[in-house]
Amino acid sequence: QVQLVESGGGLVQPGGSLRLSCAASGSIFRINVMGWYRQAPGKERDLVASISSEGSTNYADSVKGRFTISRDNAKMIYLQMNSLKPEDTAVYYCTANLYRSPFSSGTNYWGKGTLVTVSS
Repeated sequence: QVQLVESGGGLVQPGGSLRLSCAASGSIFRINVMGWYRQAPGKERDLVASISSEGSTNYADSVKGRFTISRDNAKMIYLQMNSLKPEDTAVYYCTANLYRSPFSSGTNYWGKGTLVTVSS
């Protein structure tokens, strides 16, 4: 089994900061890309940021300059969120594309999500 567990969500005032964490565990041979998606009420789930095993990053235009994704080992990523806005309110999901063995194909896994609420 593979698990992705997010932490760090909560309530923050506009202009504030939060740091999300995601830990992958279980039977994992290699992780290709890890990232964060978010889903606001009544909206689709959209990519926020991703980071490859080589450290290449990709951000949604709406968060560039405010959010930073980082990876401190092969199975742990963070999302530092600064200058938060009410429109950043959403459930944030961690995702990973990984191989469970040298012979398997890459598969996407998802965490259960953590709620971020930006409100005064």
